[in-house]
Amino acid sequence: MKIDVVKLDAGKAGSVDLDDAIFGIEEVRADILQRAVKWQLSRRQAGTHKTKERSEIARTKKKFGRQKGGGGARHGARSAPIFVGGGVAHGPRVRSHATELPKKVRALALKHALSSKAGAKQLVVLDEARLDAPRTKDLSAALAKLGVTNALVIDGETLDENFACAARNLPNFDVLPAQGLNVYDVLRRDTLVLTKAAVEKINERLAAREAA
Repeated sequence: MKIDVVKLDAGKAGSVDLDDAIFGIEEVRADILQRAVKWQLSRRQAGTHKTKERSEIARTKKKFGRQKGGGGARHGARSAPIFVGGGVAHGPRVRSHATELPKKVRALALKHALSSKAGAKQLVVLDEARLDAPRTKDLSAALAKLGVTNALVIDGETLDENFACAARNLPNFDVLPAQGLNVYDVLRRDTLVLTKAAVEKINERLAAREAA
């Protein structure tokens, strides 16, 4: 698959060949994308939610009433869940929400996510993502020429500091290095913008994994 390369000023900068095994999958499987997104989001959950149980309530454990003759039920302590101020029964505990997903499925999901953007004509390849000064106004004007308003930009191994700084104030706009490419961020933005360096890194990452 061949796609045109553009500059930030919307000028043409040649073309680049994209691997059909990565960007040219015709039948994009939503179930694989869903599994990858669920895997990512589950690993992000802190799992620090906690309620105090009966044994953790700072109240006396002394039996507050007689066993018989009180006219009510038999209770041993005010920390029981049925009392106001007592412990919570079956409440949330600190735990990990992380799920497992094989590496092959993760790599396949990333290929399907990239192919979905390429197939929907929502993929833009930039010559380079660099600015002379960290000015959001300049970047916003450049993106307007390209017709990009909601996008994820993937650069090479490192990010240009001026470009990253200018992008911080733009809404619905993310910038990540090539090693940060993931299914969730690709799908949550309307347009995927890759630099030529990013395309090389993606080919190395996914082609090497496929060969292995």
